[in-house]
Amino acid sequence: MADIDEIKAAIKSLPEKDYIQLRTWLSERDWEAWEVQIEADSKSRKLDFLISEAREAKEKGTLKDL
Repeated sequence: MADIDEIKAAIKSLPEKDYIQLRTWLSERDWEAWEVQIEADSKSRKLDFLISEAREAKEKGTLKDL
């Protein structure tokens, strides 16, 4: 396995087309991991505080439209 400096050098030497493909793959991989984490947090009720905050803001009339 190459070390991080070797990987960085290899990335810098990629043709633009290949770099874009790599960047897209990395971005999609990050989003997939984020979605898994959000799903787990939702199932474990870690995000319930957001519902409470939204309800409170609505009651106060401070809820903002997106």
